[in-house]
Amino acid sequence: MDRPTHQEPLSHQDSEAYRLIAETRKPPAGYDVARLVAMRLVDPDPYQSGRYIPHDPRAAAQSLTASALHHLNLIVQQLNQVPALERLADDFDPHRLYGGPGSEFLGSAPQMNGRVGEVCAAAASELCSVQPSEPADRDPAILRLGVERTRSALLRGVQVRSLYHRSAHEHAQTRDYVAAMMADGAEVRASSAPGPRMILVDRQHLFIDNHVIDGAEGNSGWHVFDRAAVSWARTLFDLFWNRATRWQDIGVNASPLSERQWRILRELSAGYSQQQVGPRIGLSRRAVDKEIAGAREALSVRTTFQLMAWYGRTQSAHPPDS
Repeated sequence: MDRPTHQEPLSHQDSEAYRLIAETRKPPAGYDVARLVAMRLVDPDPYQSGRYIPHDPRAAAQSLTASALHHLNLIVQQLNQVPALERLADDFDPHRLYGGPGSEFLGSAPQMNGRVGEVCAAAASELCSVQPSEPADRDPAILRLGVERTRSALLRGVQVRSLYHRSAHEHAQTRDYVAAMMADGAEVRASSAPGPRMILVDRQHLFIDNHVIDGAEGNSGWHVFDRAAVSWARTLFDLFWNRATRWQDIGVNASPLSERQWRILRELSAGYSQQQVGPRIGLSRRAVDKEIAGAREALSVRTTFQLMAWYGRTQSAHPPDS
């Protein structure tokens, strides 16, 4: 925007020079008349060198006032836009809260799976994943798609590492899936505490469950690409990975109890009742009672008290991730 030329107030020398010119005299020797010319108070006399033609100062004042008012009007117009610009924050803030510059919210399973597939298909160096929940039967078509994605990544030279809950080793479908991945070159480990569900790709992309938006779909999640957050998650993955057991080593010196039974005993040992254990590990009270009965039978003891006494004596022989 053009702005009015900044001018200092007329000095005593300026006023004296103008007075002399108005009297048809020459300005004082050494005085720079350019300032009066710029203010349109005088013009050089084309017929007499060193002489100047005075102008009515009221015209100069009117010209300066008009210029100032014009620029003031432009400033007022710009300031009038401020409230409208600020109102746009009502459209910006909700999306900023739920999808800042380092993440995007994926509100459904198809959206989540689609973005994961898209990013994994472009993986160039590594693909790390954590599946912390106890296994459940899945759609065979989805499992085949997972195997194909893993095989494709491995053929491109991508390092693939997957961390499962230890109980997955007892799940036939998961064992077959893992066997197919490992046959193609993937590394797999298991842990009783494998950490939060996540997928990490090339140290640049992180996929996690939704912990932000209340009431969102259960299979919604976040695609995070903030460098600091992804690097932190990658460090967390290494922490859990290094404490986990290689998949092929599970079952060596096997315990008479299943991983689920060990988990129930750990909860009971921590002070939770049989009624409280179920919700904590995703089982019904009836399923917990059935597992405890199975553990008593496996150890040939009659009471839960004897079962917990056995656990207290032997828990050091069965660390969570030996």
